[in-house]
Amino acid sequence: MLITSRARKRAIPLIIVFAWTAVLLIIEQSFDLLSIGINLIFTASQVFWFRRAGELGQKLIASKIWRRALAAVGLTAYAFLLIFNLLTWEEASKGSALTFRAALLEAPLRWWLLGSLLGFLLFTLFWIVNRVARAAGWAFKKRSHGLELPLPGRRRFLEQTATAFCAAPFVAGAYGLFYGRLNLEVTHQRIRLARLPKAFEGFRIVQLSDLHVSAFMAADEIRRYAAIANGLKPDLVALTGDFMTWDASVQGAVVDALLGLKAPFGVFGCLGNHEWLTETEDSITRLFSAQGTRILRGQRVAIESAGSKLNLLGVDYQSLAGRMEAPGHEAKEYLFGVERLLIPNTVNILLSHNPNTFDRATQLGIDLSLSGHTHGGQVAVEFKHCSLAAARLLTPYIRGWFQKGDAQLYVNRGIGTITFPMRIGARPEITVFELERGV
Repeated sequence: MLITSRARKRAIPLIIVFAWTAVLLIIEQSFDLLSIGINLIFTASQVFWFRRAGELGQKLIASKIWRRALAAVGLTAYAFLLIFNLLTWEEASKGSALTFRAALLEAPLRWWLLGSLLGFLLFTLFWIVNRVARAAGWAFKKRSHGLELPLPGRRRFLEQTATAFCAAPFVAGAYGLFYGRLNLEVTHQRIRLARLPKAFEGFRIVQLSDLHVSAFMAADEIRRYAAIANGLKPDLVALTGDFMTWDASVQGAVVDALLGLKAPFGVFGCLGNHEWLTETEDSITRLFSAQGTRILRGQRVAIESAGSKLNLLGVDYQSLAGRMEAPGHEAKEYLFGVERLLIPNTVNILLSHNPNTFDRATQLGIDLSLSGHTHGGQVAVEFKHCSLAAARLLTPYIRGWFQKGDAQLYVNRGIGTITFPMRIGARPEITVFELERGV
């Protein structure tokens, strides 16, 4: 049976999808169902935008020779960037300052990947809604015998409008890369604690989290944030983990960048999952200790003033088996053994990178938990009372303040980024807490 040219034209995108998916799976050496599904969606999104680019080229460039030449150049550059980044993924974003590689070989591709994927998902949503509406219109027409379906020209206009609208993630991605990533917000939060001693009324804690020092978050930028933190006149500074991303060699630069942090009652911190992943938990703890910052690893310290005290405790990052969250020290339950660190009838403040420990902290009677980890979603679509972010797959505690009974949690949006060097709807944050007595 002869295959028509129209059938061949429709089959080509499918062939490309499966071929590219196979290449990606071989490079990643991962063949589980989740990996296959993600790569299929990703590859379909690339084919979708290639076709849109081809249609645009036909409208704007009359010469077929020039169109083919530009398409060949574009596809070659794309293939080079994609394969280069996949093959050297573990080397990505290394260093503590922006590099040529990061600026020209990593950032453009990651901007494209995020924009093309989100745009494709939006178009798919519009397509489904449109198909449902057309089916409903057809059914209504059959019953009413008078309603006309949209003309082909009108349907084409709607499709082009949807495509244009779905290009918005590319604009948002550029904003997040060049501006949103560095658009720091200082957030002020009043915390009312029933057991707070009078001596600590108005006590100020400044929290920094998720620095992720890398090529896209330079150590010099962190020095600037440390100076901002000092300007908030903290009584105590809390650091809640993920000081680096994948590069263990930057730990010295991280500690040096934070050397200027000063507070009368000290600078304390806990570790995040990336200290576990880079196997730097012990080494960075020693480096911090040498410059006067104490990392609390299943430890507590008394913060004393005028004969009264607060109990500050910190834990390493913990994860639960079978739960979708970043790997770390696997535990049967969160905060196992923390009971011995608590002091009854005293305000207990917990530094824990993973906000999922909050439910257990509530059961233990911990008054206040300070966490990070989520980056506030990093790329999030925010509405009045909720936000859409991939981080919701990991935790219900995405950003900001939460309360359960007498227990409170604040999730800091962090400063750095991971995977995609951009922030959309989740500005980097330094938080200053002012403690008050009361309920």
